[in-house]
Order: sequence, then C-alpha cells, then structure tokens
Amino acid sequence: MTLNAPDTTPDAGVRASISARFERLPLSRWHITVRLIVGAVTFFEAFDQLLIAYAMPALRTEFQLSTSAATLMLTIGSLGMLVGALLSGRLADRIGRVKVIALCIAVSSLANLALAATTSPEQFMALRFVQGLAIGGEVPVAATFIAEITRSHKRGRFVLLYELVFPAGLTVGALVAAWVVPILGWRWMYALAAIPGVLCFLVQKMVPESPRWLADHGRAEEAEATMVRIEKAVERATGEPLPPVGEALPVTPPGKGSSGLRGLLSGRYRRRTLVVGALWFCGYFVNYGISSWLPTIYLNRYHLSLSDALLYSTVTSCAGLLGCLVVALTVDGAGRRKVITACLGGAAAVLLLLAWLGANTPLQVLVWSSLAAVFFFGANICLYVYTPELFPTRMRALGSSVGGAFNRIGVILGPIAVGAVYAGGEIGTVFLVLGGVALAGAVVAGIGAEETAGRRLEEVSP
Repeated sequence: MTLNAPDTTPDAGVRASISARFERLPLSRWHITVRLIVGAVTFFEAFDQLLIAYAMPALRTEFQLSTSAATLMLTIGSLGMLVGALLSGRLADRIGRVKVIALCIAVSSLANLALAATTSPEQFMALRFVQGLAIGGEVPVAATFIAEITRSHKRGRFVLLYELVFPAGLTVGALVAAWVVPILGWRWMYALAAIPGVLCFLVQKMVPESPRWLADHGRAEEAEATMVRIEKAVERATGEPLPPVGEALPVTPPGKGSSGLRGLLSGRYRRRTLVVGALWFCGYFVNYGISSWLPTIYLNRYHLSLSDALLYSTVTSCAGLLGCLVVALTVDGAGRRKVITACLGGAAAVLLLLAWLGANTPLQVLVWSSLAAVFFFGANICLYVYTPELFPTRMRALGSSVGGAFNRIGVILGPIAVGAVYAGGEIGTVFLVLGGVALAGAVVAGIGAEETAGRRLEEVSP
C-alpha cells in the first residue's frame, strides 16, 4: 500500500465518514457549550500567562531584582511553555485531546496556589516554569480540538470567536492585576488565579473526545458512538433532523502516513511547518516584547505611578482585543494568508513610525503601541485557526504544538531583546527592532503561506 493510498480496512467507512458527518452539522447549542467550556480553560491559561508582567514591578521591589534577574523571571515561564508545547502535542496525539486539556488546567491552577506562597525568587521561577509547561501545553491542543469538531463553512469565524477568549483572558488579567496588585499585592492575585482549577472536572465530564482522533487511532467503535452522541445532541439543540451526509473524502490508513517530527519535516508539510513556525515566532516576539515590558517602561522611564503604568498597559491589551474581533469576523471572507500578511505589515508600519517619532512621551507610546496591538494581536489570533488546518489528524496536535513552540521562542527572545535594548537607554530602538521583526513576518506570510479558508481539514491535509 502506498503512503497516501485510500484506506480499505474494515474501519475505513467510519474514518472516511467522520469529516462528512461534521460537515452536515449546523451550528448549535452543543457547539457553543463545548466552545464555552474549552474556552474557559483557555481564558484562564491566558489570564495566568500575563500576570507576571503586572506583578513584576512589585516583585522587583520585594526580591530586589536587577534588570537581568527580572528578565530571567519574565522568561522562565516562557521556557516552560516552549517545553510544554512540544511535549503536549505528542501527548495529545497519543492519549487524546481532552485528557491533555484537563491535565493542563489542573497543573496551572496548583502552580498558582504555590506561587502565592513563595518566599524567594528561586522558588518563584521554578513554579513559573512548571506553570509554563501547562500553559504552553493547553493552548495549541485546545485549538486543535476546536478545529476538529468544526465544519469547513465559516470555520475561521467559529474557531476565532473561541480563540478570542485568549486575548480576553490577557485583558481581564491586566484589569484584575491593575486593581489587585496596588491594593492587595501580587500574592492575592495568584491565589485568586488558582480557583479555575475546578474546570478540569467539568472538561472531563462534559467534553467528548475528538471523533477524528478516535478514528485515526483505530478506535472506530468509540469514534462512531461519540459521533452519534454529538449528532443526537445537535438534533436536540436545533429541533430539526440533520441534513443528509455528503461525500466522504478518502483517508490515509492508520500508521501508513508519516507522522511525528519526521512527518512535519517531509513532503508538503515541511514548507508549512517552516512558514507557520516563522509566523508564530515573529508575531509573538513583537507581542511579548511589547507587553512584558510596557508596565516597567512606563514606571521607570516616564515615571508614571504604578496604577497609571498598569492602566496604560491595559489600554494596549484592550486595543489588541479589538483587533482580534475584527479578524474573527473577516478571516473567512478575506482568507488566512491575506489577513496575516496585512496585520503583520500594519504592525510593522506603526512600530517603525513610533521609532521614527522617538517615543518621547508616555502618551505617544500609548497611542501608537495600542494601534500596533490591533494589528499584531489580529495576526497572532489568526494563526490559531490556520495552523491546525495545515496538518492531518495523525500529527495535527504536534504540528500545532510545534507552532506553539516557535511562539514560545518568540515570547522568550522578545522580552530579552527589549530588555537588552532598553537597558541601553534607547527606547526608540526598541520599537525599531520590533517593527523590523513584524516586517519580516509579513514578507514570510505574503510569499510562503497557503490559503486554507473554506476547505475541509482532510482536503487540505490528507
């Protein structure tokens, strides 16, 4: 049997029909419920991720951290996210999407509880690394799962309206931190962030495993039973019979297609892996290069009060959320490639303009960094729907996680680069560097990205 020959095994009918059966499911209360539950997990992982930026001014004072030590504390969690992204993809492709999602929220919440009780920077950094494993692991696996239960028609809009919970979590985290840290202190902020750990039980009880994953792992009976339950739930939600099943696409037999890292770097998937890796890196280098340091820059360079510094930074996060909403509503019509290219190009133009202006006042930084956030948040959220579309079920979670790993490399190096330039006193150069990276990402997207809008997952990635 050749590498991509159609599956003629006894279970082939179930495997081939899963995609066609999802295609006929109208959007229903069942989809919304699952999206809300998984979205709540992603929301609180995002909430956890950015808390360090808003705790940092207080942590620097309490632990008497130098700029280099503060940079290490900012980036150690991102290193954990890098490792977690790589591990979770392989784990989710082996044991299932839902188990990994539930495990990640449990670990992250326990880490929050422990962080609230830390007494040294060494303890804090060790716990941030552990928490990073969970945050980095959950986000790409959740994006993979949502993509696998969604039909191709307006998939971008459905998935990205779910993915809005991530920047929403960042924004709410910023708002909560801006209120809690000045009044109660950073420890209370982490203690409150531990509460959502109870979601791990809700996920296990309410969210079914991906039928695509079950079928791909030879568990045809479970895949069939799960698909039937989903179809019945959608029928109950809509109150109408389901449309007839359309044409089923041929599928690759289990174990016959290349998988793992070798599969990602061979054939048609090599270019896809390299392109999305570069896009994840550029987008998040810019995103976290700005967001991780903005509170500290406002506080130390422009001598704003702690509350004002956090408030200014929150405005930028809110602007980014607006960009995400615009992209979610337009990505199916405009297409993934055009949206990512335009957004990274827009971010580059704004950041380079801010560098040219000199970033002389906090108001100037607030206005232009917020406009840039509209663009780079929009580009980054688009990657969450685009990346899972590029890889087949057998390595979809791993492909998404490798994208997430490049994301984390950008998250790590962005703050380090900004910290190094900022330590030299060249604030305008900070935005010059960030604008250059965004421009590089726009060029990669314009030249190398493939269009996937409106196509079935199995059509894009056999």
